[in-house]
Amino acid sequence: MKTLRVATCQFSVEPDVEHNCHWVLKQMAQAAREDAQIAHFSECALSGYLGVDLPGEGQLDWAALRHATERIQEAARRLKMWVALGSTHQLSPGVRPHNSVYVIDSRGRIVGRYDKRYCTGEMRPAPTFDLAHYSPGGHCTTFKIGGVRCGILICYDYRFPELYREYRRLGVEVLLQSFHNARATVVDDPKYNIWKTIVPATMSCRAAENYFWISANNSTTRPSRWASFAVRPDGQVVGRLKLHRSGVLLTEMQVGPGYFDAAGPWRDSTLKGQLHSGQLVDDPRSRDVTCL
Repeated sequence: MKTLRVATCQFSVEPDVEHNCHWVLKQMAQAAREDAQIAHFSECALSGYLGVDLPGEGQLDWAALRHATERIQEAARRLKMWVALGSTHQLSPGVRPHNSVYVIDSRGRIVGRYDKRYCTGEMRPAPTFDLAHYSPGGHCTTFKIGGVRCGILICYDYRFPELYREYRRLGVEVLLQSFHNARATVVDDPKYNIWKTIVPATMSCRAAENYFWISANNSTTRPSRWASFAVRPDGQVVGRLKLHRSGVLLTEMQVGPGYFDAAGPWRDSTLKGQLHSGQLVDDPRSRDVTCL
């Protein structure tokens, strides 16, 4: 059975690239000591989150961000470790950047980038929330580590199950989902926290629907809505870090058969558009939906 040892990392993401870089490097080193093959970081972990941690793009030091990214690439090469690094990707002048996760391989090369496809907010009458600061992306991102195919999603993407189905079609076995449910709130009552319920429940559902592992992480900046965790292909949460406390969760993700998979017999045909199991009958009493 194939395995992937994943380090799900969390720390307090701040509007300070140097602070964030320090924690990324520190947790990479910890993950390497525990033989992790990939260190997974939260949404905008290196850059800080525009509109939340920073007021906007004008407050982001792009030169410092590039230098910090290069330091992390060098650390990945030295530690021989893959990294999924949440950050902000600069586009051309006048174009809002992407909210991204860089895929850095064990030789320190950026071999892919996922750009958040569903940015929060609306476009009319003027962009709000994420859309006031970021341009949405339009592609899936997959890569292989030791024969295990991985994919990436970011935060609000979790509200759209179609994205997970597409990753299932692409053969993804481990999904890395970077969140930032911390610091700011979109509701007036600071005690309201639906995310503590919705996020783990949704991740368990998505894992079981599609039979893949999920690593889900979050910033620990107060108030953080929930702590980072990992989910098995049967939907069981198998590890969780402490709320508001920096940490690294190590999970040996065994890929392949062996977990309960109720949808297994019909998943492939469903993905092809057959929305029922077995064979439909041709019977008048079946066609008549008003009879007893």
